[in-house]
Amino acid sequence: MMQRPLRPEDYSLKETSPHLGGGTAGDKLTTTYDLVEQMQYLYVRVVKAKDLPPKDIVSGSLDPYVEVRLGNYKGTTRHFEKKTNPEWNQVFAFSKDRIQASTLEVLVKDKDFVKDDFVGRIFFDLTEIPKRVPPDSPLAPQWYRLEDKKGDKIKGELMLAVWMGTQADEAFSDAWHSDAATVPSDGLPNIRSKVYLTPKLWYVRVNVIEAQDLLPSDKGRFPEVFVKASVGNQALRTRISPSRSINPMWNEDLMFVAAESFEEHLVISVEDRVGPNKDEVLGKTIIPLQKVDRRLDHKPVPSRWFTMEKHVVITEGDKKKEMKFSSRIHLRICLDGGYHVLDESTHYSSDLRPTAKQLWKPSIGVLELGILNSQGLLPMKTKDGKGTTDAYCVAKYGQKWVRTRTIIDSFAPKWNEQYTWEVYDPCTVVTIGVFDNCHLHGGEKAAGTKDSRIGKVRIRLSTLETDKVYTHAYPLLVLLPSGVKKMGEVHLAVRFTCSSLLNMMHMYSQPLLPKMHYLHPLSVTQLDVLRHQATLIVSTRLSRAEPPLRKEVVEYMLDVDSHMWSMRKSKANFFRIMGVLGGAIAVGKWFNQICNWKNPLTTVLIHVLFVILVLYPELILPTVFLYLFLIGVWYYRWRPRYPPHMDTRLSHADTAHSDELDEEFDTFPTSRHPDIVRMRYDRLRSVAGRIQTVVGDLANQGERLQSLLSWRDPRATALFVLFCLVAAVVLYVTPFRLVALLAGIYLLRHPRFRHKLPSVPLNFFRRLPARTDSML
Repeated sequence: MMQRPLRPEDYSLKETSPHLGGGTAGDKLTTTYDLVEQMQYLYVRVVKAKDLPPKDIVSGSLDPYVEVRLGNYKGTTRHFEKKTNPEWNQVFAFSKDRIQASTLEVLVKDKDFVKDDFVGRIFFDLTEIPKRVPPDSPLAPQWYRLEDKKGDKIKGELMLAVWMGTQADEAFSDAWHSDAATVPSDGLPNIRSKVYLTPKLWYVRVNVIEAQDLLPSDKGRFPEVFVKASVGNQALRTRISPSRSINPMWNEDLMFVAAESFEEHLVISVEDRVGPNKDEVLGKTIIPLQKVDRRLDHKPVPSRWFTMEKHVVITEGDKKKEMKFSSRIHLRICLDGGYHVLDESTHYSSDLRPTAKQLWKPSIGVLELGILNSQGLLPMKTKDGKGTTDAYCVAKYGQKWVRTRTIIDSFAPKWNEQYTWEVYDPCTVVTIGVFDNCHLHGGEKAAGTKDSRIGKVRIRLSTLETDKVYTHAYPLLVLLPSGVKKMGEVHLAVRFTCSSLLNMMHMYSQPLLPKMHYLHPLSVTQLDVLRHQATLIVSTRLSRAEPPLRKEVVEYMLDVDSHMWSMRKSKANFFRIMGVLGGAIAVGKWFNQICNWKNPLTTVLIHVLFVILVLYPELILPTVFLYLFLIGVWYYRWRPRYPPHMDTRLSHADTAHSDELDEEFDTFPTSRHPDIVRMRYDRLRSVAGRIQTVVGDLANQGERLQSLLSWRDPRATALFVLFCLVAAVVLYVTPFRLVALLAGIYLLRHPRFRHKLPSVPLNFFRRLPARTDSML
């Protein structure tokens, strides 16, 4: 069957009206799980058994296990060897949507090599099973007497709890699910929903000052000494000391990224360049990071001398004697807690707090995310001769990652899971990705396979109105070498709740990053290297969790390859700039029409206004601000009513040429050309990538100017419009000459009265949203 071509509306956002909470306003569920649709489950908790009759006539023993049957679905507990009083404490969950039986059957069986023996059973009528909704306490299990196949009571009792509940039940995450009955037991950990935490990252600053009493092997030459420092797989080196002596000086900073609990040590070695590609180690020391000073501000920590040992072999006659020679190195080492360690793209940051908890400010609100379902997913792999998809969602905000359970073999999976994050800054982004699980079999069968990307969504919190529930179906778009492809839709419910409107408005006057980024800024090259190391640490740590959040998932969510050169992205950024400049061009055309008397009435009014402003120049500024205020109020009716989404037209994904896509998906280094051309081509891509970033940043500034009055960020526009009104009123009553004098004196003020931190207007401007959120 041929798939119909996609229309432009297929790539757009769709507003929906799901039945959130599944209850009335007074229902308890609506206060705890109110951003998802209610899903009913039959829960069976098998606790333990006692006095079970032995079935093995020879040994008089029993290897018991429990089988829970509901129609065609069957779940089993683990079995115990030779035990008549076993304890299982396992929970089984059966989706109500798939229940086709009227009775629940719980059987106790004896494990055997040939055929398992029947011990006893218990029946439950589904119409008699009680309902339980959190925060009610868990249902107390009860003892039930076993029956034989005829229905007569026999020896042995089984402790059970059976109830009807929802996905909000505490037992839900650890239960065996009937939906995953086909998954082998070794693959079950890979389908559970889980919460992960990013390791706490620190910048390690090593200030290499000097060294003393070095012992080079060739004493007849001036040593070319440099210091090499490494933390884990990160290695940096200083320049060769200009003072070519055995007491060299450097005074150079080296920066690393380290994660608590600091399993890797800082290794410092002083080396001498004795020949081309040949270095001799003159001394080495290992410093545990746990013992390094932590600083919260720009004040330098005390420097220390560290002893470096070198093993020297001395020949005395026919004997060789090994001696230890110690030299010293002067270092200033600290863990910089005043910076925010960037592990995400700066355009899509979900957390901007410094590393040190002492510098954190109180939270300003709560982000609640309901991951409802997906529709129209495409088959991602082939199983038993047919296409299938085993989808799960990952959401990342701040240090908290969440992964939903995997829905087996479904192109329209329903998760209905709800998660919550504390918000410390409204100008942050939550990222939601959908993936296909390729590790259902676990262990060796899944080795080498990677979870496939289905698509992702970014939502900037500042574009959301407070206390409003947004329910939209977002298109899942992936760019492939063949072009942009819609993989389906993901249905989300989002709510941003503000604890204090005043605190949140105050955030718009604060610097976006912690103070240390402005007092002691890191270079762009340093930040790129450090971000690469941070993402590597995060992906490695999360992939070592159990069950792992795999490296390919973490890298996709963190936009690891976003800096790579792409002709398509460069064209898209160029047209974004042209779109911003389009407003200025439109004003120029309008002025040209005024000059050419295309509309005589408008031209006469402009002449009158011009004469008034020339005669009364003090009215110019208040008139401009009043005009901006009126434009902002006028645009309020057309303010965006939905969060931003991936825009194929903005990204130029739907018009990209096949050759451009081939270049974008080419390997790095390229595999299309001989060695010499490859080197030149890669250099061109690297330079062009920087140009692309600059062009994108220019587009960001222009789009932020546009967003002042667009109500894209409703709070920022409200603040600006209110400021325009106040400024207009103040400037109307203040003499223009006084305003000009004060403005000139302020701009020409002495450096003593200037502050290193950005000004309030600049902070406000940097927090305004650009259209990067909608870029593929």
